[in-house]
Amino acid sequence: MHTRIALAFLAMTAATSAAHAQTAPAGEKSLASTLNVYVFPNAGQAAAQQSRDEGECYNWAVQNTGTDPFAVAKQQEQQQQQVAQQQEQAKQAGKGTGAKGALGGAAAGALIGEIASDDAGKGAAIGAGVGLVAGRAKARKQQQAATQQAQQQGQAASQASAGQIDNFKKAFSVCLEAKKYMVKY
Repeated sequence: MHTRIALAFLAMTAATSAAHAQTAPAGEKSLASTLNVYVFPNAGQAAAQQSRDEGECYNWAVQNTGTDPFAVAKQQEQQQQQVAQQQEQAKQAGKGTGAKGALGGAAAGALIGEIASDDAGKGAAIGAGVGLVAGRAKARKQQQAATQQAQQQGQAASQASAGQIDNFKKAFSVCLEAKKYMVKY
């Protein structure tokens, strides 16, 4: 008798496990969950039906908004790389500016020193120091301006992308709600 009960219990457990395996594949995310949209079937739809409905609503939302969130994500990644490259270029652009300023300052100082006190060497040394400091300050300002501009462009692009994604999620949600799902994002 105990054997029959144990066998019945094992059969029931196996059937329950098989049902769970069919409705929620382990480790796989639904289309909605990859978009950080939470969907609950209000009319008892099966997982396979929910997956089909999500696919249909995804396509409908892309057509009606003109936005594909996966394409937008790729664009965001490319924009972040461009911002990083622009910032690196801004850093590299300022290198050597101090030396150029020192050379220009030395030439001007030599000329002024020769005219003022017949000592071109002393004037060149003073001019080189002033030119070096001025060149570095100018380079620093240029680097900061270029870096700030790159950051602002990146932020503007991120905000635009976030708006597109939000609009897509609204359309996606409306479609799923029409198919009797509760949706939150």
